[in-house]
Amino acid sequence: MGITDKIEAFINELLKNETDDWLEIKRNELASVFGCVPSQINYVIQTRFNPEHGYIVESRRGGGGYLKIKRIKFTEGLIHETIRLTGYSLDEKTAKAHIINLIRQNALDEKTAAIILSAVSDTVLDIEQPIRDKIRADIFKNMLTAVENY
Repeated sequence: MGITDKIEAFINELLKNETDDWLEIKRNELASVFGCVPSQINYVIQTRFNPEHGYIVESRRGGGGYLKIKRIKFTEGLIHETIRLTGYSLDEKTAKAHIINLIRQNALDEKTAAIILSAVSDTVLDIEQPIRDKIRADIFKNMLTAVENY
């Protein structure tokens, strides 16, 4: 397990224990716990705790800087919101992140998720960019619409 995976797991564990929904951590303190530079913490936050993964992050830089992280909780309309966020172009990595978020929020079961991921994978969409990402977005949104209306 690499340092980024360890940082992500640590933050996820803290989020599980947080009762007021927002987790506030000091970037420098977290970096010293893992023996890394604060920019490594920034990288983990930017790549693993973003809206595509179901999080809102507030950040303040400087000596007293902090990170506030909150898991987005949808009671209804998560699939619809994912369709809206997808837009007109979608890469495979972002599609996977959306699917993982939908599974975590119990909006999709794993079998349906696997079917959608197989339909939007780069191996199936063996065409040139940017057409591939546009077609992927269309397929992804149509499949999610079918699931939402089922």
